[in-house]
Amino acid sequence: MALREIRTFEDPVLRQKCRPVEVVDDRIRMLLDDMAQTMYHEPNGGGLAACQIGILKRAVVIDIGTGLLKLVNPEIVSAKGTQISTEGCLSFPGFWGKVKRPWQVVVRALDENGKERKIRGTGLLAKCLCHEMDHLDGIVFTDKVIEYL
Repeated sequence: MALREIRTFEDPVLRQKCRPVEVVDDRIRMLLDDMAQTMYHEPNGGGLAACQIGILKRAVVIDIGTGLLKLVNPEIVSAKGTQISTEGCLSFPGFWGKVKRPWQVVVRALDENGKERKIRGTGLLAKCLCHEMDHLDGIVFTDKVIEYL
C-alpha cells in the first residue's frame, strides 16, 4: 500500500468523468487499498474517489466509522427524502458548506472481489455515498454548496 497525492482545487482531473472498471483484479484491489490508506492518513477523511488521486476509474472508498467500504462502478438505484448537512472535501481543504442530498440511497456496486453488492445508506452514509459518486462524474461539492460556513 502507498499514500497517494490528493488532487486539490482547480486540478482538471477533478472535473473529468471517470471510466468504468472492466475487471476487478489485483491492480484495482491495490488501487482501493492505496485509496483507503490515503483517506485514513488525512484528518476528516470519510471517503475518497479514485479521481481525487488522479486515477480516472469508477472506484471509491468510504469509512464513516462503521467499517471500510470499497466500491467499484457504484451507481445509485434509488434515492428518497432530503437532508441538508455540512460537507467538506479532501480536495478542498479548509472549505466547508451546507449541501442538500438525499436522506436515503440504495447503491449497486462491485466489491473488491468483483461481487455485486447493494448498500442502503441513510443520513451520513447516504451523504458520503452521493459525495464520492459525484466525484466520479466530475462534480465537486462546491458545485452544490447552498451556504459556505
